[in-house]
Amino acid sequence: MDDLDRLIKKQMKNPKFREEMEKTELEYQIARAMMKARLEKNMTQTQVAKIAGIDQADVSRVENGIGNPKISTLRRIANSLGMEVRFDLVPMVN
Repeated sequence: MDDLDRLIKKQMKNPKFREEMEKTELEYQIARAMMKARLEKNMTQTQVAKIAGIDQADVSRVENGIGNPKISTLRRIANSLGMEVRFDLVPMVN
């Protein structure tokens, strides 16, 4: 568990933080996975963008969980990292 995970775990005790986090959990997971893959490949956002054929700002927006990227954009970024995008639909836990 890294420092960010520890901080989030601590903040999840705050009901308002938890509510907002749950609203944006998917975006967070996507952003974190993309950034982790890019850093593991020792690539810059600019390098990823060039290979993916998109603007560096688009890579940045995905990694920052900003906006609503198209699945095709996520796929292009993932492919530029030698990866693929997969989604699952699972029952909600209440």
